[in-house]
Amino acid sequence: MSEKNHQKLQERNIPGMNRNNRFVQVEYAENIRGTLKRIAAYFVHEKVMVFCMLMIVVSGTLCGVYAPSLQSNAVDIIAGSRTGNFQYTLIFMLVLYLLYSASQLLQGLCSAKLSQRIVKRMREELFGKIVDLPIRYLDTHSHGDVMSRMTNDIENISTTVSQSLPSLFSGILTIIGTVAIMLWYCWQLTLLSLATVFLTLIATKILSRNVRKFSRKRQMLLGQLNGTVEEMISGYRTVVAYNHQDITTADFCDTADALTKAGIKTDIFSGVMGPVMNCIGNIGFVIIAAFGGYFSVNGMISVGVISAFIVYAKQFSRPINEIAQIYGQLQTAIAGAERVFAVLDETNEDQSGGKLEEEERAAVTFRNVKFSYKPGYPVIRDFTLTVPSGKKVALVGATGSGKTTIVNLLMRFYDIDSGEILINNQNIRDAARSDLRKNAAIVLQDTVLFSDTVRENLKYGNENADDVQLERAAEMSRCKEMIQSLPDGFDTVLVGSGENISQGQRQLLAIARAFVADPKILILDEATSNVDTRTEKAIQDAMQRIMRNRTGIVIAHRLSTIRDSDLIVVMDQGSIVESGSHDDLIAKKGKYYDLYMTQYAGFAT
Repeated sequence: MSEKNHQKLQERNIPGMNRNNRFVQVEYAENIRGTLKRIAAYFVHEKVMVFCMLMIVVSGTLCGVYAPSLQSNAVDIIAGSRTGNFQYTLIFMLVLYLLYSASQLLQGLCSAKLSQRIVKRMREELFGKIVDLPIRYLDTHSHGDVMSRMTNDIENISTTVSQSLPSLFSGILTIIGTVAIMLWYCWQLTLLSLATVFLTLIATKILSRNVRKFSRKRQMLLGQLNGTVEEMISGYRTVVAYNHQDITTADFCDTADALTKAGIKTDIFSGVMGPVMNCIGNIGFVIIAAFGGYFSVNGMISVGVISAFIVYAKQFSRPINEIAQIYGQLQTAIAGAERVFAVLDETNEDQSGGKLEEEERAAVTFRNVKFSYKPGYPVIRDFTLTVPSGKKVALVGATGSGKTTIVNLLMRFYDIDSGEILINNQNIRDAARSDLRKNAAIVLQDTVLFSDTVRENLKYGNENADDVQLERAAEMSRCKEMIQSLPDGFDTVLVGSGENISQGQRQLLAIARAFVADPKILILDEATSNVDTRTEKAIQDAMQRIMRNRTGIVIAHRLSTIRDSDLIVVMDQGSIVESGSHDDLIAKKGKYYDLYMTQYAGFAT
């Protein structure tokens, strides 16, 4: 287990820290107006598409609003209270309704295209942000939760843009146009009809408050659930090996139950809006029928106007009902957008700094380095060490002593709290992280390969490497025969990030990839932990050749593999307790002697 992971386990026992902190640290912005402004900024990049959609919405709305007035004329012509061409009126009304239907179709096509463009831009920004985030962020946040923001939250935004926003725009225009014509026909009956609007506003306010509350909670729990599933899948063998299926299932069910309750409450408050709005709309029909008949008897309006008012009342209530129903979707999209923007607002990994001085050698010096993952709980204490150029230094010690943390600090995955880390007397804080990492290659204990060919995985550290370099690296890392035994050799596609080869073979490829990078500094963090003793010896021989002109830092629990190191550094609780050659440390009979003899006796350290 790496020191970083060990530190995480230690933090679980720190007073005041929640065991599931990395799942519940999600924060949601409360500024809806600010979130909507940021969402609107994405529409600015699609001005032409937005303009076209608005024109279609406006045209369709005009057709839909004007058509009932023709119905009023037709009824009055039949009743004899109005003169005109009845057939012409019917044909004109039919044309308007056909145009209205066509506009609905075009509106759907434009909104779908617009939503995909906006979501594409948002996904690109979010993915670009994730790859630029500091290691600390991804180490302290659930990977499943981050993935949920990329998939579920953005999908909610996509659904809202493609379905809800067009309905919202057309609904608002329909309401404005309908009210205008109703006022023109009979302002008294219009005001009576609009009395139901106040009931609608009150119901919407009460219901939407609960929708937003439970929608945010549902999104948070969904991210937590995804994190649990991601851990379960990645650690399935461990779960099964320790018979933790029931416990894992229970944890999953607890989260799923909470998600179900939040989802049910969200759907209830969202779904009840429709029936409530319909009930209020029916009240409006009663008002129109009663007062419309009274006004007609008194000669204030015609029978055709009453028929038009009934259509307009339905046309007026329909967008209100739709807006009320999509309000829940809008709240879900806003909650998702808040989560996405929370990641976009994170500070990128600092890439400022100059270049490392171009020198063939690469001496590494640690001076009085202090570091803690969490303030108040130091991991590295006053660490001072010099790794001469071209020498191999081994870091040993019990789990949790800080070995891997030293490597993390050298690679600037984390920045030190105090002290200095120098390469050729140049402080690495003054160098850009990208330039620093170009001069170093690292093979981690946890092998990471990508779903691509073996060739592309080996070229990950040096994209300009040719086949000769790849074969040489494969030969030096003792994996050439293994690669040749694969179905397509170097062109074999690794399925599931290397699931179609053994763990030991994946480790060999990771070592070969580091050789291809041809670094000045080579770091091996338990790099041979997953290979057999014979292969490990062959790799050690190859490492001796490749490290002749390079600075090497090796972390190993198998002390027999680092006996030939130029310097062995023994760490304990973040400090150096012993250093020297293997023979010198054995002669001292100190901490290293105890570790070595324990292993020699056959016990694990």
